[in-house]
Amino acid sequence: NGGFPTGAWHFWKSHGLTTEDKYPYVFPPCEHHTNGTHYKPCGASKPTPKCQRKSEAKPRYHGKSVYSVPEAHIMEEISTYGPVEGAFTVFKDFLTYRSGVYKHTAGEELGGHAIKIMGWGTEGGEDYWLVANSWNEDWGDMGTFKILRGKDECGIESNVVAGLPSTTGPVARAA
Repeated sequence: NGGFPTGAWHFWKSHGLTTEDKYPYVFPPCEHHTNGTHYKPCGASKPTPKCQRKSEAKPRYHGKSVYSVPEAHIMEEISTYGPVEGAFTVFKDFLTYRSGVYKHTAGEELGGHAIKIMGWGTEGGEDYWLVANSWNEDWGDMGTFKILRGKDECGIESNVVAGLPSTTGPVARAA
C-alpha cells in the first residue's frame, strides 16, 4: 500500500534525501496493466520493505518549504518552479488508457495513485493536464497521459503538493 504525497514531501524537508546511487530503488521494472514487450508482468503485489528512517549516505538534500497548491495556481507553480506532484483516484477504465484526454466513464474504483503533473494544454476543445505516470514507457502514451483539466477529474486538482529546496547545503554549493 502506498501513502500520501504530503508525507513524503515533509520527510524530505525534515530528514533530507540522498541520491539513488547512494540509496537504490529496490523494485525491478515490470509491466503495469499492459501487454508490453520490455519487462516481465509485475505479478502479485509484494510487501513494501520497511522504510529506513536513517541513512548514513551523504550528501543529503533537504527541502525548505512544502505546500499544497490550489487548482487556481497549478499552472503558475509549474511555469515558475517545474512539475508538481498530484494524486487522483484510479478507476478500471484508466488501466487501458492509450491516448486522448482521459475522463472516467466506466469501471470500479481501484484506489489512489500519486503522479507528476508536468504541463497542460487543449486537445479537441478539451483542456487537460499532461501527467507522467510511474508505470513505465509501455503504458499509456509513452508513460504519460492527459486528464481533463478544470473539472477536478478523479480528484486530480484536489491533491497537489510541491516544495522548494533548501538554499543551504549541497544544493546551494552545487549552484
